[in-house]
Amino acid sequence: MSNTLKIAIAGASGRMGKMLIETVYASSDAQLVGALDISGSAFIGVDAGASIGKNTGIKITDDFSIALKDADYLIDFTRPEGTLAHTKYAVEHGIKMIIGTTGLNDLQQQTLKDSSAQVAIVFAPNMSVGVNATLKLLELAAKILKEGYDVEIVEAHHKHKVDAPSGTALKMGEVIAKAQGKNFVECAVLSREGHTGERKEGTIGFATIRGGDIVGDHTVLFAGDGERIEITHKSASRMSYAQGAIRAARFLSQHKTGFFDMHDVLGLKDI
Repeated sequence: MSNTLKIAIAGASGRMGKMLIETVYASSDAQLVGALDISGSAFIGVDAGASIGKNTGIKITDDFSIALKDADYLIDFTRPEGTLAHTKYAVEHGIKMIIGTTGLNDLQQQTLKDSSAQVAIVFAPNMSVGVNATLKLLELAAKILKEGYDVEIVEAHHKHKVDAPSGTALKMGEVIAKAQGKNFVECAVLSREGHTGERKEGTIGFATIRGGDIVGDHTVLFAGDGERIEITHKSASRMSYAQGAIRAARFLSQHKTGFFDMHDVLGLKDI
């Protein structure tokens, strides 16, 4: 069992947390050793595998010292404030982090980068292998379609998502801007309303849809005169995110410190 990935899950009672627990439980090289949730959660004290009909022997708790006492890795798809608290504890106790939390501001992201000097961290707004392949395709398309094409990014998620645009949509915009030699902050148009005037050349527009149980759809439109190119990724299940997170944990087993993303994990930076 020495090579087994000993993993704890933050946000254990949430949609993503439950999927992560199921994925860890089903992975031959991983072991669920802790399940963390917010104080006051109705699931405190419940077996972490209850949602999948399994008795794991791991109780969901709000106590860091209990949930993380045997963990070598913590997978965190929660909220920015929770992620920062978890990271602080992980750094103090040498626990590697796999972070899929979205909505972190620049200062919070810098805190994660600073923390990676002490423990290895994979941080990615989307850990789906397919999404990260899409990001690589967007990088290529953006270089080819640099002149004469307007870029629009449309994303759709379930009605419970609290941040917009999605972290994945923003990452797509950042990848395109970098590939075209632009400053993302200066060219991003995150919302429109009222009398907006004509579109400013070189901008990257965003549109957001929220409704129902949509897991996550992202389309990037390159609109030129006489033609349009669309690159789309659609998620039918959160399973792809969870499987990516486990791949990230396997990657971190080879690193003590450092700040990585899914392109590092998947070896896409050399393509």
